[in-house]
Amino acid sequence: MKISIERGALLKAVGQAQSVVERRNTIPILANVLIEADGGTVSFRATDLDIEVVDRTPAVVDRAGATTVSAVMLHEIVRKLPDGALVNLSEDAASGRLTVMAGRSVFSLATLPKEDFPVMASSEYSSNFSASAPMLRRLFDKAKFAISTEETRYYLNGVYMHVAQGDEGPVLRCVATDGHRLARIDAPLPEGAAGMPGVIVPRKTVNELRKLLDDDEAQIAVSVSETKVRFATPQITMTSKVIDGTFPDYSRVIPVGNTRRLEVDAQEFAKAVDRVATVSSERSRAVKLSLDEDRLVLSVNAPDSGAAEEELAVAYGDERLEIGFNAKYLLEIASQVDRENAVFLFNSSGDPTLMREGSDMSAVYVVMPMRV
Repeated sequence: MKISIERGALLKAVGQAQSVVERRNTIPILANVLIEADGGTVSFRATDLDIEVVDRTPAVVDRAGATTVSAVMLHEIVRKLPDGALVNLSEDAASGRLTVMAGRSVFSLATLPKEDFPVMASSEYSSNFSASAPMLRRLFDKAKFAISTEETRYYLNGVYMHVAQGDEGPVLRCVATDGHRLARIDAPLPEGAAGMPGVIVPRKTVNELRKLLDDDEAQIAVSVSETKVRFATPQITMTSKVIDGTFPDYSRVIPVGNTRRLEVDAQEFAKAVDRVATVSSERSRAVKLSLDEDRLVLSVNAPDSGAAEEELAVAYGDERLEIGFNAKYLLEIASQVDRENAVFLFNSSGDPTLMREGSDMSAVYVVMPMRV
């Protein structure tokens, strides 16, 4: 194998692949990236056995072939090369080395046989549809903060993507929860997605997928089966196993009878919560909200470190209410609001609270209160 490729294109391709590779590996080949050159294209394939990323990029291929080399090392080398450099990769099969040349720099890297590289088994996808990058970005970005990190409840360690019935017909919905807070985000149902099986997309996949969604113009081809999900652009294909489990019936925890309505500037609210939470104890991080007519007082009382209080002008017309929350949860939910105002709907100090953006029902958040 012998190829020439511009440094920028190589860095982007290797960067995407190496981020999937686990840093601690018991199987040496999983630390490597599989480089395959053919025609005028070179592809870089990396996997951790749960996710596989293939990144294709144009290159001058003098001699077709394939080999595997340490993904992290190749990425580090390319990253440190000067901008605009032309990089030559050539494999010497006899010595089992890959030579990387750019300008006056020459690196000789150990390789492993390409036959040992595990390629994810292809599967039949029961549902195929196309979605815009901004739509998928919104669905996953707004939901992922609520993904659980508890390994014991593995079925909550991802975002549940499924077709659901919204207020105005079927929608593509993403839901995540950790038992303390929940995010439910809806988007118009793309053509061809109606029969899609509901799947739980793992946290790592959600984070890796974000790199495919930076281009606002991109259309992402989404394929879903009971066991796998695939997201593809013309350059990158990402295939992931889904979490094998049943996502709980989240609709039961979304309150429908909350009538006490608070409207507040989301940015001001987040900043105020952040300020008063400075003195809260690390363990509980509890913030108390005291609501009265058109007035909200945020307070923290931590016996060992001090107390803080801040008042905000808000729109609230119901009876007096005192309710406590974990400051971190409030901050994360408030930071999801794109518009100016966040609307909180309360019932009592012991019941879940609902938050949405203005009158928009396509993004709904639920947070459980704390005793303060």
